[in-house]
Amino acid sequence: MTGSQIRRSMPLFQIGTVMQLTELTARQIRYYEEHNLISPARTDGNRRLFSLNDIDTLLEVKDLIDQGINMAGIKQIFSVKEEQKLEHEIQKQVIKQKQDLSNEEIRRLLRKELANAGRFNRTPLRQGDMHRFFH
Repeated sequence: MTGSQIRRSMPLFQIGTVMQLTELTARQIRYYEEHNLISPARTDGNRRLFSLNDIDTLLEVKDLIDQGINMAGIKQIFSVKEEQKLEHEIQKQVIKQKQDLSNEEIRRLLRKELANAGRFNRTPLRQGDMHRFFH
């Protein structure tokens, strides 16, 4: 998680501030929490503390409701967005794993290539091209 992502997820705002920022009532905010659209943190005294991410979500919910989308539709939209986010993260991890060949793995593959080249009457890689991998 980057510094910006950490800051956006920090629970800082009490419900009164969130009400002013979103123009939602406390009842509406609690209703969206009951439907698991947001999950504000709680203080020791059980007061809700909202993050910037929570506020963004509430504003998005408000916009969707203003467009006439009901709670079931909003949940479906959020579910699809979450699935897309997970798929994107998985794709990033797969790409990173493909790029993360260690020097030792590269050396092992090159040694194997050199060993197999002579056995199958293939021209091996030029030794001059290989010196940078074997110090």
